[in-house]
Amino acid sequence: MQNLEKSGSLQTISVLLFENFSNHCLANTIEPFRAANTIARRELYSWQHASLTGGTVKSSSGLPVETLSMSDLGAKGDYLIVMPSYGFSSLASPKMNQTLRAARKRFATIIGMDTGAWLLAKAGLLDGRRATIHWDEFTNFLEAFPAVDVVEDRYVIEEDLATCGGASTAFELTLELIRRKHSPMFALEIAALFMHGDKLEMHDPLQRRTTDALVRSATALMRKSLETPLPIPELARQLRSDQRTLEDRFQRQMNMTPRKVYKGIRLREARRLVELTNLSVAEIAERCGYRNTSAMIRAFRQEFGFAPGHYRRGT
Repeated sequence: MQNLEKSGSLQTISVLLFENFSNHCLANTIEPFRAANTIARRELYSWQHASLTGGTVKSSSGLPVETLSMSDLGAKGDYLIVMPSYGFSSLASPKMNQTLRAARKRFATIIGMDTGAWLLAKAGLLDGRRATIHWDEFTNFLEAFPAVDVVEDRYVIEEDLATCGGASTAFELTLELIRRKHSPMFALEIAALFMHGDKLEMHDPLQRRTTDALVRSATALMRKSLETPLPIPELARQLRSDQRTLEDRFQRQMNMTPRKVYKGIRLREARRLVELTNLSVAEIAERCGYRNTSAMIRAFRQEFGFAPGHYRRGT
């Protein structure tokens, strides 16, 4: 049974906001966690919003968010996500440095989203560590903090620290955290809800050479051909790859074969249709590439631990 999305204890998240924070960055950070809870039908993640002093904090577009003060947060937490966005340099005060150093003892992982890496570096939390920042500030960050190993990556995740390069990459970093906590298939299912990774990247030979780009293109093609699944050799041919390379990339990125990932995508679409539509199980089986309804029911039960009808009754 592949109920990996239901494994592990509740992960607690605090998001430290500042005046003029980015709505885009906040949504890209929290929505994947919300989707994880929705798919799992269980609270895998909980979150709260914080600021230094508490009260209402407004985003750059005027969205008000009620926050707790840092002193009112619980004694321990899994993630503290620092999200300053605009005007970050003026926030790097002695009080901020002290707050983040104290938070280092309270949270298992501290994450600098967007320009959050600047505040972490100013507090000395990134000395001798790998980190990245919003690309507009990359050169300034590199020059200001020579003790930090600054890298040109979309995000950087270490054991107890993480940073990313902007609002869009916040989504990618969050997905990766979910993937590491639960499973590659679970993260892939969440990504599909937001149409993330649906774009085929076959037009760019350089992109096709990277493991993640080939896997993204392959899973996008899989989703586009659910009703009539492609044989793996044909999938590789359409991706302008060879089967051995495709299988090697899937093992490296997903720790699964392309065939098993394809089956997982089809069954998760079946589960989505069971939950959200009134289609019969036979119709769902056909839409997900099963010509034999009984075969789909068996595969569904093996994957999720219960039959489609039981899942629908439990919604």
